Amino acid sequence: MTKPQTIAQFFARFPDDETCLNHIFEVRFGQGFECPSCERDSKWFRIKAERAYSCQWCGHHLHPTVGTPFERTRTPLQLWFYAIFLFTTTRNGVAAKELQRQLGVTYKTAWRMADKIREHMADVDGDVLIGGEGKEVEVDETLVGGATKGGGRGNYRINKTVVLGMVERGGDVVTKIVPNNRKSSLLPVIKANVLPDTHVHTDQNHTYRNLPAMGYGHEAVNHNQDEWVRGNTHVQTIEGFWSQLKRSINGTHVHVSGKHLWKYAKEAEYRFNRRHRPEQMLPELLSTFRPLNGA
Repeated sequence: MTKPQTIAQFFARFPDDETCLNHIFEVRFGQGFECPSCERDSKWFRIKAERAYSCQWCGHHLHPTVGTPFERTRTPLQLWFYAIFLFTTTRNGVAAKELQRQLGVTYKTAWRMADKIREHMADVDGDVLIGGEGKEVEVDETLVGGATKGGGRGNYRINKTVVLGMVERGGDVVTKIVPNNRKSSLLPVIKANVLPDTHVHTDQNHTYRNLPAMGYGHEAVNHNQDEWVRGNTHVQTIEGFWSQLKRSINGTHVHVSGKHLWKYAKEAEYRFNRRHRPEQMLPELLSTFRPLNGA
């Protein structure tokens, strides 16, 4: 595992907006890219008046930032790149106030940038099925939000949001926001994200007793009886992930609304899934974008 870039290395690589725009153009298109208009392999010329390139044959304009987090923004691209750099060099996330301070932008702009970056991290991470025959997956749900009082199982108060997590031991984690911890909410999500024949480890939640009928092996530990590990059965990996997520929210962001929680969970998910190769996060986020349907 190599070390992530330093700040000095980052600014040497991306010294100005022009370099950033050219980087986006090269990773998405590059010279020789077939023009969507005239359908000829083209040399593309930079249009200085806008963030665009022109086809040598028909003059069609190609806008590299369309379909990226940088679309329709007047904020300098170098500041966007640096904000992404900050997201990849911290374990607990970056608050909008910190972006505002470091970038010299308004709080509204900083919040929007952070929101778009989290969406981009979720998009790049994607949803890959985990588990399979011979694989061990831990499944658990947690509550994130303000304090709650009373309420029975499956009847969490409105100021709490339920997050379901599924982690393959030694592999990736997948998180999903669910309305509650009832069988009707949890089981379809597990089925959609965990491959059949997986050996699933859970706590004593009665919902998980249905897993064998769905084609999964199943073992559970009973936390109510202070049972945390029994042989190879435990949910300590996913609980460690929950601890990291909650440290990020409580320590860095203080409060996150239920509406936006999925993005903060996906941000933590993105980092966890690249825990063995953190140096690849910045290059990946600056070079992985959705393909365009036309340009």
